[in-house]
Amino acid sequence: MVNDVVVVGAGPVGLLLAAELRLVGVDVTVIERAAARSPHSKALTLHPRSLEVLAMRGLAGPFVREGVPVPTGHYGGLPVRLDFSVLDTRFPYTLVLPQLRTEQLLEERLRALGGEIHWRHRALEVRQDADGAEVDVAGPDGTYTLRAAWVVGCDGAGSAVRTSAGIDFPGTGTTATGLLGDVVLDAPPSAPSVDNEYGGFLIVPLADGHHRVAGSTRESLTIPADRPLTFEELRGHMRQVAGTDFGMRAPRWLSRFGNAARQAARYRDGRVLLAGDAAHMHMPMGGQGLNVGLQDAFNLGWKLAAVCQGRAPDGLLDTYHAERHPVGAALLENTQAQTVLGATHTPDAQALRSVFSRLLAAHPAVNRQFAGELSALDVAYPADGAADRLTGTRAPDLGLDGAPEPSLYPLLADGRFVLLHLGAEGDAGREPGDALAAAGAIAGSPDRIRAVTARPTTAHDGWAGRRTVLVRPDGHVAWDAALSTK
Repeated sequence: MVNDVVVVGAGPVGLLLAAELRLVGVDVTVIERAAARSPHSKALTLHPRSLEVLAMRGLAGPFVREGVPVPTGHYGGLPVRLDFSVLDTRFPYTLVLPQLRTEQLLEERLRALGGEIHWRHRALEVRQDADGAEVDVAGPDGTYTLRAAWVVGCDGAGSAVRTSAGIDFPGTGTTATGLLGDVVLDAPPSAPSVDNEYGGFLIVPLADGHHRVAGSTRESLTIPADRPLTFEELRGHMRQVAGTDFGMRAPRWLSRFGNAARQAARYRDGRVLLAGDAAHMHMPMGGQGLNVGLQDAFNLGWKLAAVCQGRAPDGLLDTYHAERHPVGAALLENTQAQTVLGATHTPDAQALRSVFSRLLAAHPAVNRQFAGELSALDVAYPADGAADRLTGTRAPDLGLDGAPEPSLYPLLADGRFVLLHLGAEGDAGREPGDALAAAGAIAGSPDRIRAVTARPTTAHDGWAGRRTVLVRPDGHVAWDAALSTK
């Protein structure tokens, strides 16, 4: 059997990618080396752009209902928080939701679209030729080979797909480690962080009564990442920093994490692509890893589907690297800067924390810039043309009057392009002569375009005076034209 796509890895990234492909009828096989989903959640947060991604497919509701919204984020564990409430989005907050539940909800989505996961199937080697790729797999009943047109490695920082394909993973190794524990706190602090010259910890309440405690001290930073963390060690480090362990008890998960920072040299190598941690790894500062991985998958999904179905040449997949590799590079820069602020417990680092804290408190524009970067709402892809064009930028959930839906994002639910005609008074219904032609050339097929005539009911920066806007399936602007002034 020849598959359209083999997705290696059934974490959040692989699940969302597979669901995006199944949404438009692409044949997908998902293999996962684990026997079952891990009960431990490495990630805890969904950021605004990830919630927008889910909203574009009508999926945000269950996540928002089950998660805990927090109108702030943190930068390097600084006591002055990033204000997400000022961001131009319907989701101006960090949503605290364990990764386990995120994966379960995404798996439900995949299964509803006819997909399934093959557990205990481990990718051994990937080979490729001009027409496709083969994956040697070790399954519960022996070793076999899958043939596919495309293979996507969503199999984490130790990616077998990336290694087998010979894709370099340059960067820096682990030089410092942090501590993590999911515990009960009988007397939790009122502030979300504690820090001083000895170390620092973030303390996040979970919905089930536990708390996530994550941080480091001068001493803990030098302990190898593979040494098991004990409960008494975690309590001791917390007491050193805070003078108390806040009534810490009942640990259910203890772990260490490192500050290694690496990025794949290329996200595409012929018939092989990478997404999520397989493409970029870093210290988990700001809770960005899972979120950037989901956004990788969302960028790749519609492009890979178009190529699989013959609606676009395979050169379209080169834009995946062109658009997402710079985002990954910015992620590494961002988290490495946060690591200096949050996991370097020296007098110099304390001074730097004080300076940054004053900046965030005294200058709303600086706070807004960091919040925009962390939330991924400021991500824009390279585009030719005038600087005032929207092309490449994120489309907000524009309120619409006269459309089949009250706003833009529900119009994207089926994974098609949306061609918005936003004519002036008395101008509705008259498309610019090249709008449909441009839309068809980009979408690859007229049936992949949903044309909508409506009037905007919400104001957003850069959108005033826009006549026609073509929005990609991933919510970025593919093409736009200014409103006629005649």
